[in-house]
Amino acid sequence: MDKIWLKSYPEGIPAEINLDEYSSLLDLFDESIAKFGNQIAYENMGATLTFNELDEKSAAFAAYLQRKGLKKGDRFVIQSPNLIQYPIAIFGVLRAGLIVVNTNPLYTPKEMEHQFTDSGAKGILILANFASNLEKIIQNTDIEHVFVTEVADMIGGIKGWAMNMAIKYLKKMVPAYSLPQAISFTDALYEGKKYNYSKPKIDSEDIAFLQYTGGTTGVSKGAMLTHRNIVANMQQLVAWINASPIEEGVETGITALPLYHIFALTFNCFGFLRYGVKNVLITNPRDMKGFVEELKKHKMGMISGVNTLFNGLLNQPEFKNVDFSHLKVALGGGMAVQEAVNNRWKAVTGKPIAEAYGLTETSPGLIVNPLAGDVRIGWIGLPISSTDVRILDDAGNDVEIGQPGEICGKGPQVMKGYWNRPEETANTMIGDYFKTGDIGIMDEEGYFKIVDRKKEMILVSGFNVYPNEIEGVIALNDKVLEVGVIGIPDEKSHEAIMACIVKKDDSLTKEEIRAFCKEHLTGYKVPKHVVFKEELPKSNVGKILRRVLKEEQMAEKS
Repeated sequence: MDKIWLKSYPEGIPAEINLDEYSSLLDLFDESIAKFGNQIAYENMGATLTFNELDEKSAAFAAYLQRKGLKKGDRFVIQSPNLIQYPIAIFGVLRAGLIVVNTNPLYTPKEMEHQFTDSGAKGILILANFASNLEKIIQNTDIEHVFVTEVADMIGGIKGWAMNMAIKYLKKMVPAYSLPQAISFTDALYEGKKYNYSKPKIDSEDIAFLQYTGGTTGVSKGAMLTHRNIVANMQQLVAWINASPIEEGVETGITALPLYHIFALTFNCFGFLRYGVKNVLITNPRDMKGFVEELKKHKMGMISGVNTLFNGLLNQPEFKNVDFSHLKVALGGGMAVQEAVNNRWKAVTGKPIAEAYGLTETSPGLIVNPLAGDVRIGWIGLPISSTDVRILDDAGNDVEIGQPGEICGKGPQVMKGYWNRPEETANTMIGDYFKTGDIGIMDEEGYFKIVDRKKEMILVSGFNVYPNEIEGVIALNDKVLEVGVIGIPDEKSHEAIMACIVKKDDSLTKEEIRAFCKEHLTGYKVPKHVVFKEELPKSNVGKILRRVLKEEQMAEKS
């Protein structure tokens, strides 16, 4: 297939990146430390960390890990929300030559056990709030080295001590646990300064991260992401950022998505590192009022998020009082950004959300809207540099332009494979192309649009119905806060459409929703069932989980 989209590249964006610019993430790290030195690299809860301090502390942790006998290629778990400890640990682990296993801190003990045993992890850094879960399953794992940190450890002083005491004893957010082998992260950093750090030889094809998929369609699998994968995707994003007004060493970026998620890991952790961005870590973005108050303190230049996060901010009365005069890039991914949300965001901030698309297995970026000039609202953009994307039918043939099919991508950011799962790796590939499982279309100018997840398509009387389309229409109703659409079994039509809605206005009725849908949708796409809920189930990054919605509805019917 000819790369039709190449002729549509905006000026200043190269078709290819230089894959030899960095041999590993360690080279990127060293370059940024040398460039930005005493500038602030991270800020969290009022505490700051300069690039030089990040260098010193991560080297100390790396030296400690090496001293304890952990060797190149050993797997090391990090299980924490966005705190300054997180980047110190990530870079310390990588600099020791180990493989980072990022883990959602809200995992149940069962989920933790699967991920830890599957990866064969030898060590872990865990927030004390979740250490009791580790105690329940650690005997079933290979973990020998345990480091525990508390929320305010990097704040230090009386303030940090008081915060930790309040979290533990007043708020009672740290359940009792017994891990006799554990040492504190701060002690490890202190001890590590006494040892000499030895930089390991890292090859571009060495694994940097075991990034586990969400497990929404089965057992969670570890995507093997190499140094080359992450470096390439960071370079691809940089190639697009270079065509925007972003300046090195002067921007402030907001990281509300957790760093353990691939979107924030590549864009906010490594992309911000490359540009010398002051990275403001938001520990609890679900506290929307507190989040907005934090935003008021900064001259926000860059922010990433998912649709529900942007929507949540827009529904905070004080959000309009944030200073948006420095905002240059708002990047949306993880789920479709609804047109209604994007239009409201642009009206309030003056900038549209540039939608991007990718998966854990693609590090994650495959397709991105140009970050300068006009953003196509409702479209995910063009394949990024050094990337080829095709739309294929079930037989593996290219579909006609404008017709839906499965998005399949090829590029240096595509994973090495699933950890210890060669058959599942083979099943996700068609030649050199990774099969995403998402349905999309491409127009004549090479722009792509997501239709929906292949497995979440609803079959109504022989017609294919995609939840994204229905959700996008319902979201246009001013009385709707959030919506998730699913298909449920139906004797007459095989499946029936159900809209699960959180109200913004209590006066909203089911009849109003159906009438509104009839104005904008053909008959078979109008929801047969409408249910109102207090909240919708979401993933760790705020993506609405249709699978869980469906399970809840089926459980209610049984």
